Amino acid sequence: MYGTGHAALRPDAAAPASAGRARKAGPAERRPGGAAELAPPARLFPSLAAVYRAQLSRARVARIPLLFVATFQSVGIMVLMRGVVDGGAEARAVVAGSSVLVVAFVALNLLAQYFGQLRAQGGLDHYATLPVPPAAVVLGAAAAYASFTAPGTLVTAVVGSMLFGLPLTHVWILVAVIPLAGAALAGLGAALGLLAPRPELATLLGQLGMSAALLLGVLPADRLPSLIQYARDLLPSTYGVEAFARTFDARPDWAAVALDLAVCAGVGVASLAVATWAYRKAAVR
Repeated sequence: MYGTGHAALRPDAAAPASAGRARKAGPAERRPGGAAELAPPARLFPSLAAVYRAQLSRARVARIPLLFVATFQSVGIMVLMRGVVDGGAEARAVVAGSSVLVVAFVALNLLAQYFGQLRAQGGLDHYATLPVPPAAVVLGAAAAYASFTAPGTLVTAVVGSMLFGLPLTHVWILVAVIPLAGAALAGLGAALGLLAPRPELATLLGQLGMSAALLLGVLPADRLPSLIQYARDLLPSTYGVEAFARTFDARPDWAAVALDLAVCAGVGVASLAVATWAYRKAAVR
């Protein structure tokens, strides 16, 4: 009797002749290894939306201080540069660089700190237990932090244009500059936070990255040494600065603007891919 019972429980046991056609295995049945089939993982876009809403609600408490600090910093830099720069191409570079600096402050600096603390406090273990793709975690957090940059960037651009007497005709280009430059910087900030062995080092790397965005993005390129100009080309936010600065011309070179935005988009895809890889690497430790 016991032998018959065990044979009936074995997945490879032959079905009795009276059963006729072989029955199909149900989704809840066990596999030969003894493990039950798992539910399929969540899709990318629904997971991304869920992570974005969760991160946005958590960061909403600090929204006003973030906007104030980032905007006040950029406006203060423009006021200081007003005593050195009168107008022309240098004024356009200062206003565009200060506007994109708001994006760098949040997307690069604060996101590096967030992921550094999340890794140190074991927060990645929480996401690792959920059927959420790693790309959704990185993109959702990056999008939530980058959402806070739009009002500050717009205010900085308007104040700077009034301060230096620049036209506001094409300020709408910020609709493309903010998400593309934000994606490139957010991916870089997330990668720095996830790869840093300690949260203090992640904070330091985020501060250094924002300082690079300040020095290489706000200062006019023609006043920088040749070696520093090559380093400027490696910083993804400078392409967003160039795209925005070109729109202040009487007749903007839209082909050059589109090329700068395309570079931002390409770097954004690459940096977010690196951040996703860094998330996988940090989550399995």
